Amino acid sequence: MVETGRQRIDKWLFFARVVKSRTLAAKLVESGKVRINAERVVQPAHAVKPGDGLTITLERQVLVLKVLAPGARRGPAEEARTLYENLSAPPPKAAPPPAEPAVREQGSGRPTKRERRETDQLKGRS
Repeated sequence: MVETGRQRIDKWLFFARVVKSRTLAAKLVESGKVRINAERVVQPAHAVKPGDGLTITLERQVLVLKVLAPGARRGPAEEARTLYENLSAPPPKAAPPPAEPAVREQGSGRPTKRERRETDQLKGRS
């Protein structure tokens, strides 16, 4: 039964689909990678309530979440998104794709010594 307004942090992380299992949620909290209202938490039994701010350091990102409600079960992703508000900064834009390499006609073989000299001169390696 869910206590009105409060829930263990490890259960909440599991229900909100931040981690894949409750065991992983407990390990994440014990390792000190979860902060509640800017205070480091190391006990998985620490309670969270609506309005609390969570800062979670994952492998490749830092999540900043605001707790909106305690969870009743680990349901679908749409249900999990109703438990929190994501306050994290948007991910940085991806770098433009690299330029396409120079293409030689198929079957033309290796460049000749003359062609290599011209290429070196073009690239400023002369």
